Parts: sequence; C-alpha cells; structure tokens
Amino acid sequence: MILTIIYTNHMNREVIEYENLKGLNKSFFEGFTKKFNEVLNSGWYILGKQVEEFEYAFAKYNGAKHCIGVASGLDAIYLSLKACDFPKDSEVIVPANTYIASILPILELGLKPILIEPNLRTYNIDHKRIEEKITSKTVAIEVVHLYGKCCQMDEIIRIKEKYGLVLIEDCAQAHGAMFNQRKAGTFGEFGAFSFYPTKNLGALGDAGAILTDDSNYFEKLCYLRNYGSKVKYENKYLGNNSRLDELQAAFLNFKLGFLDQINEHKRHLAKKYQESISQSFAKPIFQDGFYDVFHIYNIRHPQRDKLREFLLGNGVKTEIHYPIPPHRQKALVNLLGSYNLPISEEIHQTTLSLPISYCHDEEDIKYVCQIIDNFE
Repeated sequence: MILTIIYTNHMNREVIEYENLKGLNKSFFEGFTKKFNEVLNSGWYILGKQVEEFEYAFAKYNGAKHCIGVASGLDAIYLSLKACDFPKDSEVIVPANTYIASILPILELGLKPILIEPNLRTYNIDHKRIEEKITSKTVAIEVVHLYGKCCQMDEIIRIKEKYGLVLIEDCAQAHGAMFNQRKAGTFGEFGAFSFYPTKNLGALGDAGAILTDDSNYFEKLCYLRNYGSKVKYENKYLGNNSRLDELQAAFLNFKLGFLDQINEHKRHLAKKYQESISQSFAKPIFQDGFYDVFHIYNIRHPQRDKLREFLLGNGVKTEIHYPIPPHRQKALVNLLGSYNLPISEEIHQTTLSLPISYCHDEEDIKYVCQIIDNFE
C-alpha cells in the first residue's frame, strides 16, 4: 500500500537517473566544443600539445612531479606494474572487494594477487590485515581508494617502508580526494587514474593517467605507453599502445578547472544524505583528516535487493558497486585460489549506490531520502 501511494505522488516527477552523462556535462559543452575545434584544426591527433598540457596541469593539481597520460585506468595499473619488472609469481597485495580492473593487470603480468579483506566501515583495505599476508615473494601493495575515500595511508606507508615494497594507488574513484591534506595518487611510486565518463573527472571516452615522483619510472612509462619507443621506429622496451588521446586530453584539461567544484557539489549532496537517512542503514563514515569526494555514495542494508526494487518502483534508479566479488567471478575463480572472505561477501551482498552526480540537486536527494524513509 505504501509503495502505491508513494508512486502516485511521484507520477508528475521525472525519474531520478542514477547517472546522466549528458546532464552532468551540459554546462561544459561550450568549452568542449572550443577544445574540439582546437584539436581538429591543429592537425595533430596523437601525443601532441593537448596531452602535454593536461599532463602538466594534472601533475600540478595533485602536487606530483610527473604525469603520463595513457589510454585507460586499467592500462594505468598495468603499465605501473610493468615498469617495475617484477619476477614472475611475485605477490601483490590488493583489496578483496575491488573492481576486477584492479586485479586483471596483476594476473596478466604473471604475478599473484593476494586478496585482503576490507574494513567494514570504510570499505577500503584493512591495513591491520596486510602484514600477516606478507611473504618473501611480496613485492607490492596495490591500494584502492574506493568510492572516493582515501585509505589509511600513514599505516600503509609504514608497512611499505618496513618491508621495502612498491606502493601502487588505484585512484580511479578518487580524483582530488585527500588524506591529511595530501592528494590521492601521491603517496606511492605510482598513482593510477581512470577518466571513464562517470568519474568525478570524466572524459568523453576512455582515458587514464599515471602520477609518479620517480624520474626513472616516468621515463620508462613514456616508452611503455608507445610501443616501447620515444624515437620513431626505435624500440627500447617491449611496450604497448596505450596513449592518451589528444581529444580526450583537451576535454580533460578544460574540465580539470572545475574538478574542485564538482567534488564540493558531491560532498554537499553526500552531507544531505548523511543528515536525512536513518541509522537503520549503514552509511559512509566521515573522519577527521579525510577529504572524501564521493564518486559513489553507498549505503548497506540486509534487504538490499528489495530496497533497490522499492526505489525503482518510486522512480529512483540505483547501482550496485559491486554485485559479485572478484573471488566469485567466473573469469578469476580458478586463478585466485580458495578464499574465505566473509567481510567482502557481506559488503557485496548488502551495498547499494544512490544517485550523487554533478547533475543532481538537493531536491533530488531530498526525494530519494523520503522514499528510503518509507521503506519497510
């Protein structure tokens, strides 16, 4: 009965999409058009001025020495690992509840992912569980700043330095996020970014980048993304074709000027959710020293699927990040070995992502909260 009444009241209102790429980019159309014409008229479409300008601007924004534009966030992780030239079967520690893109490069390079349970409150890798999994074969820690919240980086750096490990940060969801006033992607040897269109800093197609303060890694990555070459037809390394497109770089460089505004807008909407949603739902936690950018605002509830159906019936679309944990994926189950991961399982079974886009406003969030409040 409640469902019917609420739905009737919603009939005159448009459906609240989980994401609307056209809507979130609409205010940037004029700038994008100018950038498109600039690139079109330049006659230079691969590794030119636009890529150089974005690399400089993104490095400066984050307080890093170097930025290397690549084709995707997946490639950013892959090339970071490849630049290290780790021996086959070396072990890389990675969170158990991440997206598959964090794990695929490890396997593709003949390395072994070691899955670590997350903290149930932050959803990021539980630093207290890392040391017990370190062996003589461990070479790196790959952290994932999930949902736009930095990991507990002081403790992770302590572990990294204690054991002499390489630190790779998967920052696909954390553009502009900070821990103790320091940007995500600048704590380790590599910060890997995705600019997939839904990200806080989203391109209009696939795109990625790597941050590093190490000049030797920077030099090598410039080769690796371009067939192992910096001089035409001379190949120093066995490289890849993973170049940031000139057009996407131009769009990103323009949009970068609005990233702080985008982040603040999403933080404002997250605060409205936080104030309105009852304590019967598990909500994100706000902590001193953390600047969360809320690429995703997720809640958890034991009847997640029923809640999602209820919201959809009342005109609110949601997403699940992520419905299947990596160790349950058919593509990985025979490669990862046997794992008992009850915390990851609980998160994947109960998490629900609510609308929180640059195209949403306070009224959207208010309506979503009203519907959630009527869920029984």
